[in-house]
Amino acid sequence: MAPTVSKLRAEFRFTTFPQRALAQYLRLLRLYPVLTKAATSGFLSALGNFLVQMIEKNRKKENFSQNLDASGPLRYAIYGFFFTGPLSHFFYLFMEHWIPSEVPLAGVKRLLLDRLVFAPAFLFLFFFIMNFLERKDMAAFSTKMSRGFWPALQMNWKMWTPLQFININYVPLQFRVLFANLVALFWYAYLASLGK
Repeated sequence: MAPTVSKLRAEFRFTTFPQRALAQYLRLLRLYPVLTKAATSGFLSALGNFLVQMIEKNRKKENFSQNLDASGPLRYAIYGFFFTGPLSHFFYLFMEHWIPSEVPLAGVKRLLLDRLVFAPAFLFLFFFIMNFLERKDMAAFSTKMSRGFWPALQMNWKMWTPLQFININYVPLQFRVLFANLVALFWYAYLASLGK
């Protein structure tokens, strides 16, 4: 009978841990929305860069522990914490207030605002901040912009447009930054490939 009890306790702990973690996340989101979204963005951005490095090493059949660029995840964590999380939080709030749901075609108008104004500005900021964090000069920034901005923006429009339509119109406001961060794990892989 004792193994059954310990098995039930283990299952109880396993099933309640995700529930407790979610409850804690929701609590932090309610108490400290900007800080929680900033921390989540920083963590997921760093994880995205780390995963890109692991995939790259696996593709080249290199040892994972050798030559991992620790500064890459750090740069992405800084960008996610100080820029992605807070800016996205306030942009989604701004959209909700500026284009309320009652406005005709609100979903389409929000999407156009996101795609035609926020996406290019945010991508420009990404290139600029990464250039700064990599300690490169303005000539390197100019070269990166001339070679990478337009292809990255086109890919952004292709990949993000349907996802942002879902995010803006169907995801609750408090989870929009998290939704975008989870999708961004793949997006940062693409952006990191442009930097190489």
